[in-house]
Amino acid sequence: MPDGVRLAARIWMPESAEDAPVPAILEYIPYRKRDGTVTRDTMTHSYYAGHGYAGVRVDIRGSGDSEGVLHDEYSQQELDDGLEILRWLERQPWCNGRCGIMGISWGGFNGLQLASLQPPQLDAVVTICSTDDRYADDVHYMGGCLLGDNLSWAATMLGYMTLPPDPQIVGDRWESMWMQRLEAAESWLVPWLRHQTRDKYWEHGSVCEDYSKIRTPVMAVSGWADPYTNSVFRLVRDLPPDVPRMGLVGPWAHKYPHIGVPGPAIGFLQETLRWWDRHLKDDETNGIDDESTLRLYMQDSMPPSTGYEHRPGRWIAEPRWPSPNIEDVDYPLTTGYPTMAMRADGRPANSVESEPRNRIEFSSPVTLGYFGGKWCGESAPPDLPDDQREEDGGAVLFQSPRLEQQIEIVGAPVVHLELDSDQPVAMIAARLCEVLPDGRVTRLTYGLLNLTHRNSHATAEPLERGRRYSVAVRMNDLAQTIPPGHRVRLALSTSYWPQVWLPPARATLGIETSRSHLSLPIRSPEAPSPSVTFPPVEAAAPTKSETIEATERSWKVIRDIGAGRSELQVRKGRGRQYWRDIDLERSSRGVERYTVDHDAINTASGEVHWEHFLARGPWKPHIKTKTRLTCDEQNFYLHVDIDAFLNNQRVFCRTREYQMPRHGI
Repeated sequence: MPDGVRLAARIWMPESAEDAPVPAILEYIPYRKRDGTVTRDTMTHSYYAGHGYAGVRVDIRGSGDSEGVLHDEYSQQELDDGLEILRWLERQPWCNGRCGIMGISWGGFNGLQLASLQPPQLDAVVTICSTDDRYADDVHYMGGCLLGDNLSWAATMLGYMTLPPDPQIVGDRWESMWMQRLEAAESWLVPWLRHQTRDKYWEHGSVCEDYSKIRTPVMAVSGWADPYTNSVFRLVRDLPPDVPRMGLVGPWAHKYPHIGVPGPAIGFLQETLRWWDRHLKDDETNGIDDESTLRLYMQDSMPPSTGYEHRPGRWIAEPRWPSPNIEDVDYPLTTGYPTMAMRADGRPANSVESEPRNRIEFSSPVTLGYFGGKWCGESAPPDLPDDQREEDGGAVLFQSPRLEQQIEIVGAPVVHLELDSDQPVAMIAARLCEVLPDGRVTRLTYGLLNLTHRNSHATAEPLERGRRYSVAVRMNDLAQTIPPGHRVRLALSTSYWPQVWLPPARATLGIETSRSHLSLPIRSPEAPSPSVTFPPVEAAAPTKSETIEATERSWKVIRDIGAGRSELQVRKGRGRQYWRDIDLERSSRGVERYTVDHDAINTASGEVHWEHFLARGPWKPHIKTKTRLTCDEQNFYLHVDIDAFLNNQRVFCRTREYQMPRHGI
């Protein structure tokens, strides 16, 4: 880099590239190419090398085997380095100067961000499970509510960024590089909690601030079990009209589609090759230009489960977004029967509410949400929502009659409410569910709104007691069939812990049903049905580890009725593995605990522990981190421990504590 820092890269290329230069495809992430993402990297980049591209996997500054320090996500330094990497690639004798960027999650984010800077070397982007909006649609805040995954993710990255580089790559400098990382390590939860509203901090890296800056063709991809579906629809809708774009949403969680779970996985690498060939090699004959702009997997009805191997359904295609095949249909909410004014054929029913009986007051238990699964599903059961009957007793419910005809919902449901609150700070969670004939309830999608953000995420505006407000709660996009014999249910609650941090005081909301309705995007049964097919999965042979000890994955809800306390305990990690080709053993174990006393909302606490071990012969570094977040009515309190060991001797230890005021959260 221009400042002398060296970044570590692994490159796959055709044997003939030195004589016949090829385009380069960059993946630029912090997850340790040597012992972290090596399995999927070899599957993907070896495959691209076998089809006429150079696959380039770079560790971000301060991660893996790269020098420097990683201070935060998507920093200006990270983007500046990314631009320099593209310039470096352009100068290599095996590269013809044309580059693409691909990546999932972090690599999908910075791919879009780099595209918005318009580097001349960049000719195409494939962004998977990413977002265009870092505040409103990422792991930190949703609808202005503080997500529990904010804590989880900060704790996860604290462990990643305090691991040492590999001496086989960096030599004797490994220890000084490790100490530099440890001395610089801070919990990223600190800046994330100091910016509780949408400000310049979050606008940086949010390409939705100005879509016109993106002039590069973009393929945007996600899955229904992943939280990053909404950005696919926005990118398809909002990129400049002359910029080629393609949207693809399957049934998958936070995984590449060729290894996607829930299945069916698809031949995604072949699909991306068509995209690369079109935009990096100017091949106009492979048919990618003839594909529909948006291809979606329409999911069939399934009973609730915390983990699916396969989701039945079919692929559909839309020519553009918004689609001419979809109409927003409004269903009034009522205090009569049915409480959702929907006919058995799916059409709206007439509803006449009398003023004296159209008000519903409710206040949910603070434990509502323990069965809501993880915000970011990673195909690591049991992390998907369980049977929603566990939650619905603490919510107010609006429900259709049994359907006599199938309906298809494609897009983002929105619930429009007129409400009031007895507290200045309150939230509302909206869950759209399917009630099966046997009574089981599957959550289809959900949305959140911090009611102090009802007008804007830029400012928190306290609620006035007794004053009515009109608000709209947008839920995540979906594509779902609901068959005859099933019911549609809308569940509203004033809490959704621990997916969302609890408000500072327990609120009671009042809803005026005569002025409230649910809007569902209904796809016409006469919509055209162009054929959508994908080839079977192909990939290069992966580099695999040997399992020494399997990963423990568990989610346990523990309710101490006598003490009046509940806890969600999550155990996860990588288990213990041996990478024979580099003679390295690695293990990672994490435990998360989210606890609250039933009658004391400000006893909410989250605590995340991570342990990471590396070993090669006598070299045995070991990291232990603890991140604990608590609160009272006015403040958040953060406690962070870092302990580092080498060969069972402690070489670094630090504890830091922070107090940060709450601003309408």
